[in-house]
Amino acid sequence: MQLFIDPVLNQEGDSGVLDFSLSQEQLELQDLVRKFAKSEILPYIRQWDEDHHFELGVVKKLASLGLMGVCIPEQYGGAGMDYNALAIVCEELEYADTAYRTAVSVHTGLNSMTLLQWGTEEQKQKYLVPQAKGEQLAAFALTEPDAGSDAGALRTRAVRDGDSYILNGSKIWISMADYADNLLVFATVDADKGHRGITAFIVERSFPGVTTRPIKGKLGIHGGDTGEVILEDVRVPAGNRLGEEGEGFKIAMSALDNGRFTVGAGAVGLTRACLDASVEYAHTRKTFGVEIGRHQLVQQMIANMEAGLQSSQLLVYRAGWLKNQGVRNTRETSLAKWIACDVAFRSACDAVQIHGAYGYSNEYPVERFLRNAKALVIYEGTREIHTVMQAEYALGYRIDKPLNRMLPAWEG
Repeated sequence: MQLFIDPVLNQEGDSGVLDFSLSQEQLELQDLVRKFAKSEILPYIRQWDEDHHFELGVVKKLASLGLMGVCIPEQYGGAGMDYNALAIVCEELEYADTAYRTAVSVHTGLNSMTLLQWGTEEQKQKYLVPQAKGEQLAAFALTEPDAGSDAGALRTRAVRDGDSYILNGSKIWISMADYADNLLVFATVDADKGHRGITAFIVERSFPGVTTRPIKGKLGIHGGDTGEVILEDVRVPAGNRLGEEGEGFKIAMSALDNGRFTVGAGAVGLTRACLDASVEYAHTRKTFGVEIGRHQLVQQMIANMEAGLQSSQLLVYRAGWLKNQGVRNTRETSLAKWIACDVAFRSACDAVQIHGAYGYSNEYPVERFLRNAKALVIYEGTREIHTVMQAEYALGYRIDKPLNRMLPAWEG
């Protein structure tokens, strides 16, 4: 299936005309990642999922293709493509499996794009350049055992000590925790200030006092790495503070604008995978003397997948277009993430239903799709958080102001 959903204003300045075609460069990227996923992930993912194995070699191969920094400017080691190119990468990877889209989401969306937006030139040269090249891997450490949706309640502490900060605390549900070389860690310098005390730090795995351990027993994303990060008297140079003291909450929320964008884009790929698997099965499986695709209730489920796929992709690429213009997109990204992930979860449920008893077995991929899809409506802002956000925007209770540091507009 080929969808052309890259909304770009007419280059002659006609703001009333939208061009929904992908550029030649984007089409080539889509073909590259699709072929990569078909050859490097799909033949092995069933076994990796059964074994709870994350194949680091896949990430290294993505790096060799320039895909771990696809939207990072060339001056910082990236491929210099636009933000919708990142969406294409995420969609195609999640079509194969959520684990490898997640690796790109946390490395590029949550960490590297945040360094691009908030980092000093020295920080960019030291950390962003090797990350964009894929020479180092990165993660994002915000969530804690008692601080998920309520990010302002985090308990990890940072105490200034001369030219350093001493960090103590723990983070949980951190994707790529066991493989990341660098972590973007959020800690409070003053708990009495609530979210205004939160500060961001670049923490290297090699710093004494940093340990990680994997989380076992997950419902889905068995092929991905998720872990806990423990910080015990970790000394972090003051030069590794990202932004100013007290700017951490603002930085975290801007990072989530990018992470949620990649999750939404990945959800589009998962919906497409559900649709393709269901269409194929509906043509091959027969009941009552006809293909099950001839039954209206099966058609209804497939039609809902198709409608959800089209609408989700439009919302995601609209958010990407706003990023390309350097415009704040918290509202649009939230909507895209919410709708695309809800659609993916419903599509996975219906895909299992269409497959019947076979859908309940890993003989077909749809049971893996369902397990993976459940995570999408929880992380990067739960379905309920995004519902409240959209209501507050509509009611006028929430109004976004431009950040003092925005992602640079894409120059193509």
